[in-house]
Amino acid sequence: MTTTVPTRPDTLPEQSSRRRPVVPGRVLPVVSTFVLFVLLFGVGSVRYEGFTSGQVFANLFIDNAFLIVLAVGMTFVILTGGIDLSVGAVVALSTMVAAATLRAGLPAPVVILLVLAVGTGLGVVMGLVIHHFELQPFIVTLAGMFLARGLCFVIGVESISIKDPFFRALATGTIDLPGGVTITWSVVIALVIVAVAAWVLHRTRFGRTIYAIGGSESSATLMGLPVARVKVMAYAISGLCASIAGLLFSVYMLSGYGLHAVGMELDAIASVVIGGTLLSGGVGYVLGSLLGVLVLGVIQTLISFQGTLSSWWTKIAIGTLLLLFIVMQRLFTRRNA
Repeated sequence: MTTTVPTRPDTLPEQSSRRRPVVPGRVLPVVSTFVLFVLLFGVGSVRYEGFTSGQVFANLFIDNAFLIVLAVGMTFVILTGGIDLSVGAVVALSTMVAAATLRAGLPAPVVILLVLAVGTGLGVVMGLVIHHFELQPFIVTLAGMFLARGLCFVIGVESISIKDPFFRALATGTIDLPGGVTITWSVVIALVIVAVAAWVLHRTRFGRTIYAIGGSESSATLMGLPVARVKVMAYAISGLCASIAGLLFSVYMLSGYGLHAVGMELDAIASVVIGGTLLSGGVGYVLGSLLGVLVLGVIQTLISFQGTLSSWWTKIAIGTLLLLFIVMQRLFTRRNA
């Protein structure tokens, strides 16, 4: 007669829990960005007196509110596996449209609606061309960039000052926080947009479809998802966010100029990638894009506190980080393949 020794059933869950990673793979890039932000901020606090003040931290949001909004729109597009190179030029076009129409005497609410309509309309057109003609987003949005930048100089070749009372009140208005810290209304607008975008991506069918298209557009089509409509809407959202960023930038600069925001589209893409969104699409978070913008802001602040370094070191640091995170993305996708 043979006897069998019963196995302890509780050992299997223990072993499986040990194998389970502490941080899920999809969240790991965002966690890495947060750790990088904390390390950079820690370096600044050790090297420079006053770096850890609340106002210095608040200035990261004040000086980059428009870039935060721009990165939110770019996140939607990159999650679908696309790219939008036109957003920097749309920011400049938005400042020119706002400044020129305000100078012509149009009321501020009408000007704001007009700017939002121009940016969103350009995004819709590019989305339609990309999907229905099956063209590469890089080429179509590059054409959109040249179009928007050219329209800036059709409106005017010189800088146009904004003297509208509403825009100037928005530019000078502040909100007092505990500890003697102040922020601007642009920061509030940017954070509200981040919150709304996060809710849309993670709590709506539209957001889940965005992720599905980025994961596999052909599979999403076979599942009966509205691929065409959602892709066009993603570019429309990018255009809308670019126009809002343009309004915030016009408030920040109190002027419209065709050479505003040159290269800002690359800063937005860098922020999104550093924030952990895969360039191939399907993986990423709006919160990560926000952290990516803050990382860029900390680098700029460190160079500003140093005082002896050229501002071009900011671009060098951003380029190095971007390359590092792209390599990390490649390793991440290979591991999950």
